Amino acid sequence: MNDIDLSTQDLGSAQEQSLPRNDAELWEILRLEAVRVAAREEMLRSFLDLAVLRYAGFAPALAALLSRKLGEGIMPAERLAELAATAMADDPEIIAAAVADLVATRTRDPAAESYVTPFLYFKGFHALEWHRVSHWLWRRRRRDIAFFLQSRVSEVFAVDIHPAVPVGKGVFIDHGTGLVVGETSVIGNDVSILQEVTLGGTGKERGDRHPKVRDGVLLSAGAKVLGNIEIGRSAKVGAGSVVLSSVPPCATVAGVPAKIVGWCRESMPALAMDQSLPEQKDG
Repeated sequence: MNDIDLSTQDLGSAQEQSLPRNDAELWEILRLEAVRVAAREEMLRSFLDLAVLRYAGFAPALAALLSRKLGEGIMPAERLAELAATAMADDPEIIAAAVADLVATRTRDPAAESYVTPFLYFKGFHALEWHRVSHWLWRRRRRDIAFFLQSRVSEVFAVDIHPAVPVGKGVFIDHGTGLVVGETSVIGNDVSILQEVTLGGTGKERGDRHPKVRDGVLLSAGAKVLGNIEIGRSAKVGAGSVVLSSVPPCATVAGVPAKIVGWCRESMPALAMDQSLPEQKDG
């Protein structure tokens, strides 16, 4: 194992007071956080060296981490790491989006008290970054391996996103379990999605048949959004709702079927992560 520098003189809080702007800044924070964890938990030192400290940057560490999550006997982690690294090198937007996704997780999830914790352990983040690789493959018409990755991600993380789906930056998938996103869906920037959300069709029709989720939208736990409809910018969908028609920008909808119950109090509900609904007056 590589030697781990456990000195703390460079671990000041200044870096944590401002958000990292690129992968180099994020990597420095991740590395320092990993050193801190290794200093206080001896049992994790070898693991942290393997997952973080032996790498020279964010991209190779992410590619290796993702590959170990999906690797198996018939598809070794080494082959998957090569594939992920190739995608990241060919399309720098994959890493730029991954940085934004990790920052989104750190800033929107109170359970994420550092960057290294979601980087290492949060399957919503892992599933999303594998989707970005599979979408890269899909756009290059390597659809067989894209489907393979979709299947493995679904098996390992319980997150099922069709590789054709374009996803913006700064997307936060909280927990992720039970998330299903259909082929012709679109997910914008700065969207937050909780567990058991479905972006699906309404039947067996073909063509453009899935929802378009615009920037800043919050999709609360268990929301089912069905059909070729639009969830407008900065809208909020209440937990357990079934949405069958388009939602205007800034609207809050809830119920089965969902109806407008209010209007956004924040510029971007996805950033506020407030799943509460307006109080309904009797009568």
